[in-house]
Amino acid sequence: MFLADCAAAFCVVATGIHLTSVAIAAWRCRRRPLAVMPAEARGVSILRPVCGIDPYITETLQSSFRLDHPNYEVIFCAAREDDPAVPIVRRLIAANRHIPAELRVGDDRDSVNPKLNNLIKGWDAARHAWIIMADSNVLMPRDYIQRLLTRWRSNTGAVCSMPVGTLPGNFWAELECAFLNTLQARAQYMSETVGWGFAQGKTMLFRRDVVESGGGIRALAAETAEDAATTKLIRNAGLRVHLVDNPFEQPLGWRSAADVWARQVRWARLRRISFSWLFLPELVIGSVFPATALAFAAEVYGIGAGTALAVFLTTWFGAEIALARIAGWRLSPRLVLALPLRDLSLPVLWIAAWLSDDFVWRGNPMTVSRDRPRRRIFRRRWPALRDRSLEA
Repeated sequence: MFLADCAAAFCVVATGIHLTSVAIAAWRCRRRPLAVMPAEARGVSILRPVCGIDPYITETLQSSFRLDHPNYEVIFCAAREDDPAVPIVRRLIAANRHIPAELRVGDDRDSVNPKLNNLIKGWDAARHAWIIMADSNVLMPRDYIQRLLTRWRSNTGAVCSMPVGTLPGNFWAELECAFLNTLQARAQYMSETVGWGFAQGKTMLFRRDVVESGGGIRALAAETAEDAATTKLIRNAGLRVHLVDNPFEQPLGWRSAADVWARQVRWARLRRISFSWLFLPELVIGSVFPATALAFAAEVYGIGAGTALAVFLTTWFGAEIALARIAGWRLSPRLVLALPLRDLSLPVLWIAAWLSDDFVWRGNPMTVSRDRPRRRIFRRRWPALRDRSLEA
């Protein structure tokens, strides 16, 4: 009976945390009108690394030229001239001469991170004090820049947006939506609410002086993932990472099961190495362990386990479906199958994250081993930076 009481308590606490996180994300992601342009438009440089062909790449890169902001530039970065995305970029630049844009080609080998190496030349060339790094598969809405800038506070070191999966081409892409949207986006909003906001490399807004005071963009080579290094750099500066309200879309297109699994394992391994003590609780974040605990407790209490599980799962996944509806995210009958499959895979994913330090990113073999040489992120604090407002 004592074990049953503990199991029931665990289920109640886990469900309470789950529903709280859903409520927080629903509030942050509710649909809003377009963000208003500030009276004084600040100059912004947008850096977009390209590497290969992503689904809907023409549409996502084209969105860079349709932003409702009068003072911005776009710098596309490619490691090689023969990258298949380069001709697309050149055509878009030629067709949108009303927006200052350029393509820079070259590979600075300053880190083990190919994306960071690709971005360095763009950072060095950026003309403005406000700099956005945005992956090539981000679909930018018209008020993209305003929505990022309005989240900047006096204690902000970076404003980020996680990706929201849209336009899935098959069931496996639908499963990726279940990972990205109502799980990972929700978890990040919950983390930010309790004061532990994490950078997400999909979209990151910086003020140049904050990064330069921490060692410059090359200091982001301190971790295999530039967003993990960004998180630590910002926290060491006594600043915070803030998240944009209602994240930006990433059109997914067609995905294979292997694609989805490899991507989730890669991210899990990066989280395990970069933030080990926060990765440990990920084993129990889904519905599997609370449901198991509930079934055990129901049997001991003499309550029908089937009925208890039906009520529990309806509540658990119903809350996520309600979140997707409020936020305007992807909803389809396939999501009803994708959500339980996602949760069943979470314990396996957690174990897989511990089995190896290696992964492949866009054809580049990489490792997240702690044994590799690391750059040092400066650990001094910059109190003056905290006091500078958005007007800087």
